[in-house]
Amino acid sequence: MNLLRFLGWLFVFVGVLASCTIAVALMVLMLRFWPVLLVVLTALVLPHWLIEHVSSHIDIHD
Repeated sequence: MNLLRFLGWLFVFVGVLASCTIAVALMVLMLRFWPVLLVVLTALVLPHWLIEHVSSHIDIHD
């Protein structure tokens, strides 16, 4: 049981480490190449704008 718990925590640690590495690499890439920054900003802003636009047109009745 301890071995299974250890393997589970090992996979969690490797997953967190990999996600942090990808986040740092993406930051460096965005600072190095500005089109990547534009793509990321568009990917973050566009869904937010669409949700607000659609929710303002939906009329909720009780």
